[in-house]
Amino acid sequence: MALRVAVTLGLPDRLRGEGAANLAEELGVSPVALDLLLAHLTTLGVVERTDTGHRTTGFGAQLCADAGNGLANFLDINSAGGRADLAFVELAHSVATGEAAYPRRYGQDFWSDAAENPHLRETFDKQMTHRFLAQVPQIIANYDWSRFPAIVDVGGGRGDLLAAILRANPGMHGHLVDLDPTASAARQRFDAENLPAEVTAGSFFDPLPAGASAYLLSDILHDWDDDHSHQILARCVEAAGSTGRILILEPVADRGADTEMNLAMLALYGGRERRVDEFRTLAAAHNLTVDTVTTVSDQRCVLELRPTPPQ
Repeated sequence: MALRVAVTLGLPDRLRGEGAANLAEELGVSPVALDLLLAHLTTLGVVERTDTGHRTTGFGAQLCADAGNGLANFLDINSAGGRADLAFVELAHSVATGEAAYPRRYGQDFWSDAAENPHLRETFDKQMTHRFLAQVPQIIANYDWSRFPAIVDVGGGRGDLLAAILRANPGMHGHLVDLDPTASAARQRFDAENLPAEVTAGSFFDPLPAGASAYLLSDILHDWDDDHSHQILARCVEAAGSTGRILILEPVADRGADTEMNLAMLALYGGRERRVDEFRTLAAAHNLTVDTVTTVSDQRCVLELRPTPPQ
């Protein structure tokens, strides 16, 4: 929490070079309390004392806004990641009920909160973009995306993954579906890179663009309980018809999914990282078969679902 408060106050950025002489007055905080915080940050090695106050260390520079690691965005208490993590104080409620902790703390679910607060939505989009940076090359290299001439990225965010797929597979056509303003950001990205992709602003609980050869759900279903996951799959099946495939890209519980992230899915959304057999159960309700399960990175698998042949 000391690191979160430091980032929220912008201390790592403010204390680059020499320390600010009137830092408490500038921030509008208690000088005595700020001194206590800086003392602990010194113990942690984030800042160091100087003749004029404190300055950020090389270690602490990892918490600067321009560090390129996403930590500042995630730790800031006013960001989506920081606000969400504070919901963990209600984890006992989630364990007792199987329900998300976030609504108990904030009075509404995460998605409603983000929809009402543009800053939360923006910081969430940034968090999701950074989440994939290191894994995208593995995801692209370890699965044959070229088999699908047209792919719809359902809930595809700002288009980072779809853009990488299209760049690596000339001749493919993409279509991304997400809510605005995220969808608008994706459209600007595709236009800037001259990529063959359309964008539809909308929800994956509504009808999806029909007739594509594949429908990609990337880190989507683990955000939802079974009832909502069935609704999302039903929309994909409706759009895919009898020939399209549904591709689920996310951590799989019995294939190395992170246990901490699994608890996060529960506390934040009431979801979870499912096992392969749980995906099979979800799929069977929609007359789908889990055809293959391919490990594509150290954290994620692609489950390929196809219509079950008539008996």
